[in-house]
Amino acid sequence: MNRYEELGLKVGLELHQQLNTKSKLFCSCPTMLKDDEPDVVFIRYLRPTRSELGAVDEAALLEYEKGKAYVYQAYSDITCLVEMDEEPPHALNEEALDIALQIALMLKAQVPDVVQVMRKVVIDGSNTTGFQRTAVVAVGGPESVIQDPEGPVHIQTICLEEDAARKISESEDKVVFKLDRLGIPLIEVSTAPEIKTPEQAQRVALKIGQLFRILGKVKRGIGTIRQDINISLAKGGKVEIKGVQDLELISKVVELEVQRQLKLLEIRDELKRRGVVDVKSDIVDVSDVFKNTKSKIISQGLQRGHKVMAIKLEGFAGLLGVEIQPGRRFGTELKDYAVVWGGVKGLFHTDEMPAYGITEAEVSELKKRLGCGPNDASVFVVDNEERAVKALQAVLRRCRDALRGVPDETRAANPDGTTRYMRPRPGASRMYPETDVRPIVITKERLERLARSLPEMPEEKLKRFVEEYGLSKDLALLMINSYRLDLFERIVSEVPEVSPMIVATTLEYTWKSLKREGVPLEQVDETRLLEMFKALGKGLMAKEAIPDVLKAMAENPNASLQEILEKLGLRALSLDEVRALVDRIIEENADVLKERGDRAFKVVMGRVMSVLRGKVDGKLVSEVVRERVEHFVRARVGVK
Repeated sequence: MNRYEELGLKVGLELHQQLNTKSKLFCSCPTMLKDDEPDVVFIRYLRPTRSELGAVDEAALLEYEKGKAYVYQAYSDITCLVEMDEEPPHALNEEALDIALQIALMLKAQVPDVVQVMRKVVIDGSNTTGFQRTAVVAVGGPESVIQDPEGPVHIQTICLEEDAARKISESEDKVVFKLDRLGIPLIEVSTAPEIKTPEQAQRVALKIGQLFRILGKVKRGIGTIRQDINISLAKGGKVEIKGVQDLELISKVVELEVQRQLKLLEIRDELKRRGVVDVKSDIVDVSDVFKNTKSKIISQGLQRGHKVMAIKLEGFAGLLGVEIQPGRRFGTELKDYAVVWGGVKGLFHTDEMPAYGITEAEVSELKKRLGCGPNDASVFVVDNEERAVKALQAVLRRCRDALRGVPDETRAANPDGTTRYMRPRPGASRMYPETDVRPIVITKERLERLARSLPEMPEEKLKRFVEEYGLSKDLALLMINSYRLDLFERIVSEVPEVSPMIVATTLEYTWKSLKREGVPLEQVDETRLLEMFKALGKGLMAKEAIPDVLKAMAENPNASLQEILEKLGLRALSLDEVRALVDRIIEENADVLKERGDRAFKVVMGRVMSVLRGKVDGKLVSEVVRERVEHFVRARVGVK
């Protein structure tokens, strides 16, 4: 039994992938994004509604209590009244439904006789309606399994849903969204919580993502695929982590969440040892303690009329500074709650004092005012009184949860694999039928038609890549499991002049090597990669230049390929230009050739490549150098 099994780790995945359809899920607008100035701007306020049983979802209620205005930016050519919630949704996109059904067939899932669109309450502003439309397309059956060396993982559901609007900015009182992304079809595949290790989670996600890419009808690029990860430990809590955009980050996110929960359990046990059974505190105005403070943050807040409000945390001394994830402490968890529930920008706690211009004397006076003992900590906030009180009430609730260990909650993924508090876990009463969209009957004939057009499965592709494309078995296997599989096949199809071996090597080995060097390759999209290979196929650059060109593309995303090639001095040379250069270098090294004859080939080749590396294919240069050296030796030295 490994460490994770001993801890009772259970992981379930929800993979969301944008579909590359001609139009959105409930209207005829194109599925494209824009960064131009919007044609239309409007403001909305959203509020939660009760379910049929009279319950209000806690996560929705939190968003409502923030009291924020939602500003929406729209375009006349790629958004319409449906996105603005000024017109009912149109019929469900049949193209998107066919793609989802094909995914279901590939996963051997069970398709219902009727697909019913549902409404899922979401009032964080990302949907103008206050809900997201989603439809269950299939449910997992006995054969709906992702096979893995650590055990099978069953598919639970396959859904088709609309993507949310793009968040552009957020301030204390408003959030700005763009409506271009709202309504783009998403496929969601959910697994059972049968994943046992971080590595298995990543492998399963890659296999499901592979099926998406094999189908060849999905979008690519930043934000087009997102993973939500549900994680629990036997003695921990049920945590949903949302928005993991990089498949290769999944194992790290799971590993760091396990670390966080274990640290929280250690804090719980320490509180028990200290005899802490409850967390209670008055919220006290301690502004006068800091009336002469050198802390800029506090002094500037007081000048604006804000107050410094504080609470005592009995038995928490030293625990707020405990690191629970790299660069994140228990105090950071409390800050997250204060920010989300109170709308403050941050908080201070005595485990990190003196600091930020706050003196030891001020800390002592604060603790005295609150009646803190040696084992007690204090948290204080500078803001207007209403926000500060809400923030500290949230901190107190979070500290009460610390006595139980790990709270059930929804967290957001950070780029480094750590996570931050986002909101409570949603309840079960936020889903209800969408009455504006008719149910769709799924006929046997439709499924049979879709089954006949299913793509090659991985085993068939592997054989073809080796036999037809000449890839080694190892490289072919890498390519089959690659996130860029469909891109590989597109490039090979559209640029037959370039060897599939070069394409595969670039997309796997070169790409990974550059990422290890820290090159921001997420800036290089599919269109730019295709453009580079087309230039290679036309002889406008040499294959040796690929790493330098990729790096330049990543670091200069707005530069054209021609500008990059010119800046790097990588303009491909004609055969006549290559021969002229080789002849010149031979003339400059005539003495060496007279002395060594044909054995001088390596000397000339090295000096020619120092000039031509990245501009001309090395094999061609070798052929020209050998030919011209032999010609020189025969003509001038008399060697036969």
